[in-house]
Amino acid sequence: MKELSLNILDIAQNSIKAEATRLSISLVQEGAWLTITIADNGVGMNPEFAAEAANPFTTTRTTRKVGMGLPLFKMAAEQTGGTFSLVSQQAQSAGDAHGTTVTATFNTEHVDCEPLGDIVSTILTLIQGNPTLSLDYLYRKNGLELRLNTDEMREMLGDEVPLNNPEVLAWAKEYLESEPE
Repeated sequence: MKELSLNILDIAQNSIKAEATRLSISLVQEGAWLTITIADNGVGMNPEFAAEAANPFTTTRTTRKVGMGLPLFKMAAEQTGGTFSLVSQQAQSAGDAHGTTVTATFNTEHVDCEPLGDIVSTILTLIQGNPTLSLDYLYRKNGLELRLNTDEMREMLGDEVPLNNPEVLAWAKEYLESEPE
């Protein structure tokens, strides 16, 4: 993948396949360092699978024997001198405290740092395709932040207006394209 936003979308879609009802995506830019965290409340992974999840030959897919989402995200971070971590708790062993958190840091000044890409379209795609998902998105840069929370949107709009309504998506797009305040 040539844009970090596509990695984020891939990992978020994996969260949804893992039965996540809540998803948190945060991008925090501090100086040259960008930290991306994607956390969900999905079923989680057993410790053995979680330890190997960033290996391209570890996948739950039945159509092919490789999974490239996490390995490419990890490689993208590490090639800039950044870091990658994955922490997961399985639903069976952790009760209510289950899910997966993926965190990667990137040196945005490094020559090999991939561009963030179209993060607005990534967030809109997640809302449009999963209108009942509780999504919390945070973008913080230079101490300023932009936050979008679909639970808060639902509270304002009421039950009669779905989040994948074209007018709601148009508003969300305009809001997400504004600068952090």
